[in-house]
Amino acid sequence: MSNLKHNLVQYLKEFVVDERRELFEEKIQQRTKHITVVLENIFQGRNISASIRSADCFGVQDVHVIENDNIFNDDSEVSMGADKWVTTTIYNQEEDNTTKAIKKLKEEGYQVIAATPHNTDCDLYDIEISEQKIALIFGAEVRGCSEQTLKLADKRMRIPMYGFTESFNISVSVSLSLQHLTYKMRNSAVNWKMSQDQQDETLLQWLRNSIKSSTQIEEKFLKLQSEK
Repeated sequence: MSNLKHNLVQYLKEFVVDERRELFEEKIQQRTKHITVVLENIFQGRNISASIRSADCFGVQDVHVIENDNIFNDDSEVSMGADKWVTTTIYNQEEDNTTKAIKKLKEEGYQVIAATPHNTDCDLYDIEISEQKIALIFGAEVRGCSEQTLKLADKRMRIPMYGFTESFNISVSVSLSLQHLTYKMRNSAVNWKMSQDQQDETLLQWLRNSIKSSTQIEEKFLKLQSEK
């Protein structure tokens, strides 16, 4: 399947202009799954859309959205199309979507770090970049991370602040955290780049979102492959 996917990616590249193909090839080398963002039960869609936009800007490929009470609808004026380039996973099928998401991330090798201003273990600046991947969880407006998240998280992290206000806006917190951690990551000796298979999966997403008739083109490609 990996070879088929890779060949499909190469085939679809023929249907985009040279400039876009070159841009994709450049950007995929800067993409990472070493750090990911988790947004738990966010009420305002624009905060999620802004966070997705920040993830794209900092080269973070994955954003996980936990829908317990609130349903996410993308605000296109805020995301500015970033949802086409970021892989968004929605958790809304379980009675306890938070536990489901955190369990899945831990199984994938992520250290789960909850952002909270209270009862913290460390500051943002204390987070070390290592071979273990990092999943940063940001909770709902006003209430923050749920008790379940705080219980299951490996660490509780605060972003240092020096004013009277207790916390930053969620999307601002995401941006500040990603700016700092991706900078440290890119200047570390850690292998943070995606594998070839992950790159192919991501390029396939980008190409599908860039080619109007991608479904029909894929069907033609698969038919040709089956006839070989």
